[in-house]
Amino acid sequence: MGLTHFNEQGRAKMVDVSDKDVTSRSATAQTTVTMHSETLARIKAGTIGKGDVLAVSQVAAIMAAKKTSDVIPMCHPLPLTGVDVRFDDNGADELYIQATVKTTGKTGVEMEALTAVSIAALTVYDMCKAIQKDMVIGPTHLVSKTGGKNGDYQFQAEADSREK
Repeated sequence: MGLTHFNEQGRAKMVDVSDKDVTSRSATAQTTVTMHSETLARIKAGTIGKGDVLAVSQVAAIMAAKKTSDVIPMCHPLPLTGVDVRFDDNGADELYIQATVKTTGKTGVEMEALTAVSIAALTVYDMCKAIQKDMVIGPTHLVSKTGGKNGDYQFQAEADSREK
């Protein structure tokens, strides 16, 4: 499939979606923040000095999904119909962040889901950096998407058992 983000001069453009059908669309993305087990325990216990890390990260993710077109130049502003952010952990040193974004429109919400989990992870880092600076964010990836001309997508990875 050819890329449609370039004009006849080879310059970047926002894709014209005028003729695309309006369909229900969703996308789920996931990332991981790896940290010391003590840091994760403090997040779960709510004893980080800056406040409730998961609550603040959840709100940040929702705000980020809604503002994706403000920071990703070729994204269309979309009326989101839902954003759900979930947190899970492996009981040791990894915090998993997953966001599902939904809309009814002419273009998908993959970038909104990816932006949501990325900003949630950065918020975790920001709120915990005073006690641990060597946290690692990633991998970040699209888990699934539905709707649109190109149909559904499901991430396949034999070694990835974190998807919930």
